[in-house]
Amino acid sequence: MKLGCCYYPEHWPEAMWADDARRMREMGLALVRIGEFAWSRLEPEPGHYDWGWLDRAIDTLHAAGLEVILGTPTATPPKWLVDTMPDMVAIDEKGRPCGFGSRRHYCFSHEGYRAEAARIVTALAERYGRHPALHMWQTDNEYGCHDTVLSFSDAAASAFRGWCAARYGTVEALNAAWGNVFWSMEYRSFAEIDPPHLTVTEANPAHWLDYRRFASDQVASFNREQVDILRRLSPGTPVTHNFMGFFTEFDHHAVGRDIDVATWDSYPLGFLEQFWFSGEEKAAYFRQGHPDIAAFHHDLYRGCSPKESGSRWGVMEQQPGPVNWARFNPAPLPGMVALWTLEAAAHGAELTSYFRWRQAPFAQEQMHAGLLRPDSTEAEAAGEARAAAAVLAGIGPQTTGQAPVALVFSYEAAWTIGIQPQGQNFRYLELAFEWYQALRVRGLDVDILAPDADLSGYRMVLVPTLPIIPAGFADKLAALDCPVLLGPRSGSKTESFCIPEGLAPGDLKRAIPLTVTRVESLRDGIAEAAEGFTVTRWREDVASGLAPELSDKAGRGVVYAHGHVRYCAIWPDRALLRRLVERMAGKAGVPLLDLPEGIRIRRTAAHAFTFNYAAESVFVPHLGETLGPASWHIAPR
Repeated sequence: MKLGCCYYPEHWPEAMWADDARRMREMGLALVRIGEFAWSRLEPEPGHYDWGWLDRAIDTLHAAGLEVILGTPTATPPKWLVDTMPDMVAIDEKGRPCGFGSRRHYCFSHEGYRAEAARIVTALAERYGRHPALHMWQTDNEYGCHDTVLSFSDAAASAFRGWCAARYGTVEALNAAWGNVFWSMEYRSFAEIDPPHLTVTEANPAHWLDYRRFASDQVASFNREQVDILRRLSPGTPVTHNFMGFFTEFDHHAVGRDIDVATWDSYPLGFLEQFWFSGEEKAAYFRQGHPDIAAFHHDLYRGCSPKESGSRWGVMEQQPGPVNWARFNPAPLPGMVALWTLEAAAHGAELTSYFRWRQAPFAQEQMHAGLLRPDSTEAEAAGEARAAAAVLAGIGPQTTGQAPVALVFSYEAAWTIGIQPQGQNFRYLELAFEWYQALRVRGLDVDILAPDADLSGYRMVLVPTLPIIPAGFADKLAALDCPVLLGPRSGSKTESFCIPEGLAPGDLKRAIPLTVTRVESLRDGIAEAAEGFTVTRWREDVASGLAPELSDKAGRGVVYAHGHVRYCAIWPDRALLRRLVERMAGKAGVPLLDLPEGIRIRRTAAHAFTFNYAAESVFVPHLGETLGPASWHIAPR
């Protein structure tokens, strides 16, 4: 795995560049990402390009033996461009324009902006597409960051009408699919359709789901336009995009199909602080990050990368110290930056790039740490980068094969649950993460896959929930010969967001014969007793000729089994998930470990990596030794 950093030569005097490059190489870095926010310096006036500084920067890095990942600068259109076409900015859900002064101030649907984006990408690729320093292209930066996937601009409204016409053919078909007879919402033509915002109360959920599908398609097509240009002008150079953590606003599998390498931006401490984790977990992992945050995304984005390209993936931005954007921003425990780096290698990453080389003394991110401080002295992470580089050199290349367990993850499921949660504590991402964690705490390696992925060859398959069942998915599950676990709300909606004929789980009845007759959501703090577990958040009443495999103390069925397929009719707590994983693994002959709190393991073809995320030393039974905090053990397999 190559190490790198994110560098902004335009932020620093040119006299510093050569020394920076020398120090990067000395630190063990091989890659440098540049250029993704530099449009105003590349084109200071409309049509007037200034390539000289970037030519010299790339040549300086190349002379030091560094390779370049060059970003297209479309995440930060310059002020003159916004002034030229002020309607290019996105409009938020409350109808407010997203003004100039930070970043991501564009609407994916604006044809004028798309043309300008294609123009600057073309110019960049013509200039540098065959440069010997070029290692990889990165399109844009963090699509959708700052809630910018959904735009409600005139351009988006017009594009959505065209999208609806292409999808439904006639407005009568759309009215029928959306159930627009309800509340007299019927349209006479596609021209009457607006985005589903600014309504008095909630808009039609089918309207919302299609708008989310449309917005996701706009992101994918915007990315595809850039990829096509880069492939044409820079043949053979891999293309990546840097996705984000715990972000589901567009279908990353769709974007992933058009790139060569899926990368993501890893900020374990910020994500622990900002998301649903309990106060106890936030305290226990305050300076380390939850032990499954980074791993979950490593496995997710490996699954987003095309198999044709070898499922290539990496970390484009690795947290090196305190960040600037969470509610609270602690410093990592000593050793954690190196541990995060090595865990990426254990999941098969081909690169890990630290954000950033030098902490900026100005603008919005001046509180975000780098490998160097603003005065160019080394920050704490610099030594850890060296340590990680030495370990990587010692263990050699790492490759990963198919894991024994597949977890099915759907961005459409996240949208569907989010549009109509029915209980405010039913969060798709949290459910998927809990199921993933239940596998990891037993020492299992996991592949996270899209619903259309090939599931053959896996020894266990878990589907946390899949409200809309794609064509053929139920038959695919029924044909498997391994244990399958389906979660609550699976098969509960049709493609057009309706309750299926014959009730839930719809098409999944071909895999397991049962009917969900009623659902209820439970407020936080409500826990109904069962034998060895509790029922919280969500439960379903099930009618079936099958006797329940597990019930609560009132005799209501909780888990049903038919052949190799199980259905869980509640939000499973950790005790129930543990029991179900044990039963599946026992049936499949998959060995499990009892890992102590904070300990995780990941295997490559050549090595087994054990990591201690705990803040104290922990005895690890399968190693027969104690690991200190923020430390690891790597053994040949």
